[in-house]
Amino acid sequence: MEELGDRSRRTGSMARSTVLLSLVAITAAMLSGCDEKGKNTPPPPAKPSSHLPSNSAPAVPNPINDTTRVETDPCSAVPTATIEEIGGKVERLRTVELAGGLNCSWLFLEAPSTVSAGLLVGNKDGLSALYAQNSTGGLTTFRPVEPVGGHPAVIYANGSEGRGTCTLAVGIRDDLVYTVIPHLSSGNPLVSDPCGMATRVAAAAIKNLKGS
Repeated sequence: MEELGDRSRRTGSMARSTVLLSLVAITAAMLSGCDEKGKNTPPPPAKPSSHLPSNSAPAVPNPINDTTRVETDPCSAVPTATIEEIGGKVERLRTVELAGGLNCSWLFLEAPSTVSAGLLVGNKDGLSALYAQNSTGGLTTFRPVEPVGGHPAVIYANGSEGRGTCTLAVGIRDDLVYTVIPHLSSGNPLVSDPCGMATRVAAAAIKNLKGS
């Protein structure tokens, strides 16, 4: 009976380890890669994780604690009119459910150009996760850039580089990033500067998040 109990405890420990490894794999895949409104009462300030930032990632100096509305309604982060001012006429928008959280995807009239953006709530290590991935050689592009709206930012990719494409991650808190990913075709006026578009979209989102 004692041997059976030991075996049961070992099996339980292995199962917990498997779940943990699965969560890590999901976060890594998410990094490489509406409808419920938030309550009017702001949530209590998020408690910073004791281990963040890490892996030489910068701290977020002015964290935004109230992100509930954008987490549940990502298209509310940036008005479509603002997107059109940045990148041209929008044909339609939709909410896309990803492993890391909900994203808003705007499809431009000059298809197949799109820009997608949202909070990666599934990544609990924020920019530190990207710095860690880069330190192990897991990224093919990793470039810290000027802060966006006072928030540290990184342009990164894992083999998805190409004309009209850019992935920008901006630290909202030490444990949360907002990503913007344009995929622009030759008909879009910003096809040669997708990172410029991403920066402007992120700046608009941060402005709205601070005002929420």
